[in-house]
Amino acid sequence: MTAATHSPLFPQVPAVPDSADAVLEGLDPEQREVATALRGPVCVLAGAGTGKTRAITHRIAYGVRSGILQPASVLAVTFTNRAAGEMRGRLRQLGAQGVQARTFHSAALRQLQYFWPKAVGGSLPRLVDRKIQLVADAAAGLGTRLDRGELRDVTGEIEWCKVTQTIPADYPYAAAKAGREAPRDPTEIAHLYAAYEDLKRDRAVIDFEDVLLLTVAVLQDRQDIAEQVRAQYQHFVVDEYQDVSPLQQRLLDLWLGDRDDLCVVGDASQTIYSFTGATPDHLLDFRARHPGATVVKLVRDYRSTPQVVRLANGLLAQAHGRAADHRLELVSQRPSGPEPGYTEYTDEPAEAEGAARRIRELIDAGVPAAEIAVLFRTNSQSETYEQALADAGVPYQLRGAERFFDRPEVRKAGLALRGAARFGGNDSRLDDVVDLPSQVRAVLSGEGGWTIQPPAGSGAVRERWESLTALVNLAQDLAAARPGATLADFVAELDERAAAQHAPTVQGVTLASLHAAKGLEWDAVFLVGVAEGMLPITYARTDEQIEEERRLLYVGVTRARERLHVSWSLSRSPGGRHSRRPSRFLDGLRPGTTPTVGRSAGSVGGVERGIRGVDATAVPRRAQRTPARCRVCGRTLTDAGEMKLMRCEDCPSDMDEGLYERLREWRAVQAANSGQPDFCVFTDRTLMAIAENRPDSPAELSRIPGVLSRKLRSYGAEVLAICAGQELDDEIAVD
Repeated sequence: MTAATHSPLFPQVPAVPDSADAVLEGLDPEQREVATALRGPVCVLAGAGTGKTRAITHRIAYGVRSGILQPASVLAVTFTNRAAGEMRGRLRQLGAQGVQARTFHSAALRQLQYFWPKAVGGSLPRLVDRKIQLVADAAAGLGTRLDRGELRDVTGEIEWCKVTQTIPADYPYAAAKAGREAPRDPTEIAHLYAAYEDLKRDRAVIDFEDVLLLTVAVLQDRQDIAEQVRAQYQHFVVDEYQDVSPLQQRLLDLWLGDRDDLCVVGDASQTIYSFTGATPDHLLDFRARHPGATVVKLVRDYRSTPQVVRLANGLLAQAHGRAADHRLELVSQRPSGPEPGYTEYTDEPAEAEGAARRIRELIDAGVPAAEIAVLFRTNSQSETYEQALADAGVPYQLRGAERFFDRPEVRKAGLALRGAARFGGNDSRLDDVVDLPSQVRAVLSGEGGWTIQPPAGSGAVRERWESLTALVNLAQDLAAARPGATLADFVAELDERAAAQHAPTVQGVTLASLHAAKGLEWDAVFLVGVAEGMLPITYARTDEQIEEERRLLYVGVTRARERLHVSWSLSRSPGGRHSRRPSRFLDGLRPGTTPTVGRSAGSVGGVERGIRGVDATAVPRRAQRTPARCRVCGRTLTDAGEMKLMRCEDCPSDMDEGLYERLREWRAVQAANSGQPDFCVFTDRTLMAIAENRPDSPAELSRIPGVLSRKLRSYGAEVLAICAGQELDDEIAVD
């Protein structure tokens, strides 16, 4: 299974935690620090497999359940619909419904659609899913011929320009400064970029990057709209912060305004998307921008065995550059497992056959196919492994291929299920079935031709069966999590998942590029083609590019929970010259090679607290609240009355009864003199809190909930006099 479905799609978790403190149960010390650090800014440096999603979702839930954060005021942003869907699911399980968890683009698009009529007028231009055809049309308009590869590369350059906020005229200079190898003459690409923008304008369409650019423009130009957004969202959480582009950071800054209620989570050692404009600089410079930030380092690895973690740490120990200076030294929390395997093959087909043979053995030994992955550097390597797995009778799925909910069989199944949910009472197939999984199986068997037993062989028929089986399994998980779920509930769940592209797990070995594998995990991982020229890729020439290739291998290694197999081949095809050699990244790590002198150990886990009151921009911070805790038992308080008393209702009170009665008598006089009810002076709870705490200074009195600055000025002197046992006939003055 992938990380998104490491537990079932609807995990069998205990009931929603019954209190804020119960949300914290089961967290390790560093995760607990993240969860309870509700005052921003907070930076979480989280190594692979250290439970970062758990930490930040529990942080949000703890803040909501303790009354510090209002659900509707929290915006959590990440980079994939799958990750956002997983975050929303976890928050629901923790009793923190109502929190917005979205991708940057989804959040921006929602705001843009809402404010466009007010900011610009009319309706928002149509959003195009794929820009490559527009780029082709722009090139044709200039008389430029681009082959398929060039078209893809030029489109990538345009996307990079937009996320780095580079205009067409500046492209040649910006590309040279960034060390980018342009697929064509930089001046020609600049003209193509300009023509592409003109064509979009003529056709009244916008692309994916325009969503962010236009949202930034609206928030910059319209202060009233910016203030409205900031009034809605007051607390921000950003996952995978090492992948933020300059454009996304600009949008985040505009969302924040002059506030710093921000928690960011990331790992510089997993920065593998710099070619798209992502940069870890925002993560690495966070403490410089926010000197008062709390920094928490998560290094306890709950995913991988000590053997896998040792290899991962060894890879980074040989790294260089700024990201390497901030690397984290992982510490495995799992039992010991097998050592990683290393295999050399004569050619690529032999390597693919060897991997397929080992995978077949694992499946025969009881390892589910969905718990196995084959990871490679480029998508072009996939075909050889598809053929080898098919020949071995192993089902597989391509990650990054056609989206699950766009598959014809899934669309057809959705229509059939929707019809059955609406008219099921007249459907004879549902006469003898009452539970949800049986209903789904009946509908898919009739309309989709689904069978309990898989078809023989592989290919399109098997892939179709796997898709329908994923729907059956989804129904079983929903029924287990929500016993009363109906077919209509299941259809609603499918609609929600389709909108978020949160696909269920398809049973089959995953074939994926290393980039596509980011954020996922499997029991057994086969890293193939780990040879010079492929990893690092041949066009990685600068030190920076080489180090990103090393991080890419690190990401691949850390996808494995228990078993890891690393392989390479000496030639591309049978009978070819054996000119390849294993990747330099394996030197000193695989058996039989000389260890390389490593760097000092990376950062260990822990907490670094910033200097409060120090701010890099000297912008005053608004007052922030921290969770209220019972001064008797230490439990987090959520009831307003208990928060005033600073203790649980049923915890023993040390209240001075005589003082409480004198305060009540004084309050009655004040209320009568002002012609208002008693509680408008002070509530009973506030008087009880005063009688329990017996303050002897204005500062102590002001710390009691309910004693606001206005009331302190009006009544403070008299209340303190009563607490000191003085007669109110005496002349009283506020110190």
